[in-house]
Amino acid sequence: MFLRELFRKPSAFIPVAMSLAALLTLAFHLAVFGIARQPDEGTAAHLWQLLMVGQVPFIAVFALTWVPTSPKLGVRVLALQLVAALTAVAPVVLLGY
Repeated sequence: MFLRELFRKPSAFIPVAMSLAALLTLAFHLAVFGIARQPDEGTAAHLWQLLMVGQVPFIAVFALTWVPTSPKLGVRVLALQLVAALTAVAPVVLLGY
């Protein structure tokens, strides 16, 4: 099975898409409101949190179903999912939100 075929499975691409959506949510919020801290967590913060936590079940399903079936490709996709999640988390950590 090729990597492209594996990414046709929802449990492979949904976590990456959710991380990208979380990163875009953060970028939009920073573009509109700047980096100044808000007195209350806004909708963007809650949406980011839901997107990041919501991808955990998809990653677990992928790991349980595809890593035993195709270990080499499965680990590659898991690594890509991890990089996407860390990319979405990095601005939050670096900005100290």
